Amino acid sequence: MKRIVGIFLVMSALILAACGDGDGDKEYLTIATASSGGTYYPIGVGLGNVWSDNIEGMNATGQSSAGSVENIDLLRNGEADVAILQGLIGAQAVDGTGNFEGEPYDGLRSISMLWPNIEHFILADDKVDTGTISDIEGKSFSVGPQASGTEQSTLVMMEGVDLTKDDIKPEYLGYDDAISAMRDGRLDGASTPAGVPVSAITDMYASGYKGTVLEVTDEQLDEINSIYNTWYRFVIPGGTYPKVDEDIETIAQPNFLGVSEEMSEDTAYEITKAIYENLDDVQGIHSSAEEVTLETALDGLPAPLHIGAYKYFEEQDMDIPDELVPPEAE
Repeated sequence: MKRIVGIFLVMSALILAACGDGDGDKEYLTIATASSGGTYYPIGVGLGNVWSDNIEGMNATGQSSAGSVENIDLLRNGEADVAILQGLIGAQAVDGTGNFEGEPYDGLRSISMLWPNIEHFILADDKVDTGTISDIEGKSFSVGPQASGTEQSTLVMMEGVDLTKDDIKPEYLGYDDAISAMRDGRLDGASTPAGVPVSAITDMYASGYKGTVLEVTDEQLDEINSIYNTWYRFVIPGGTYPKVDEDIETIAQPNFLGVSEEMSEDTAYEITKAIYENLDDVQGIHSSAEEVTLETALDGLPAPLHIGAYKYFEEQDMDIPDELVPPEAE
């Protein structure tokens, strides 16, 4: 019996060794996304396909997760190689604040901005004073569902204009419910960040409701970024929404690709290069991925670039801000 077991173990070892030899040149990447019903998941899966198809020896797969906060932990613990992250959550991780109080993640590195979350603070026309986000003071205002990314980003923006929940009458509604409550006169305004056009806001204007997307001044943007430096200027072109012919001066934060500083320089370089040398494939993944462009790749990134991504963008003669230059390049 012992002899049979011994033979079996030897054969198993030989089989495993053979399999190992066959996959010896394969590199496996796990991409942390979010729930399968959102935008992060299909874009993560699609990027995995682009990398697997265009990088020799690469096998990259998107995996569902609980979203940005968990994705930071997965990167930090080596349980994911790449993650799609909300800019604000990335900034909190770098600073060791918010969701990561006292636990800064110094090893977080950026690969690229993917697509923006564009801030839409909307307010009933008869409640508008200056036309900027400060006008929500004293109003009934939905900050987004409790514990959502919308609520977190809204509260940071409010802090940037010296407001807290005590200065408004807060509600915690989803986008469609918030617009419905505004139409019924039960709510003055709401925060609805998303890619443009936001369907709920399009429906609001199409229905004839008199509302305004509030603007963000340069001074307000600077104050908001003094808290978490991840927002940047975004202009919503006139005509994006029904009956709104003028441009809207607002701001946006990025959804971006993050990795650990432990990723090899070659791998980070290759995945960055594959994105921008296969843009048609990337932009075809999802409507939000149509926003992926080389021109916006560095917008709002909250963590320094990985040295491999830095090398690629340098080759493209891009102007890389000082705060995005990785310590490894200095």
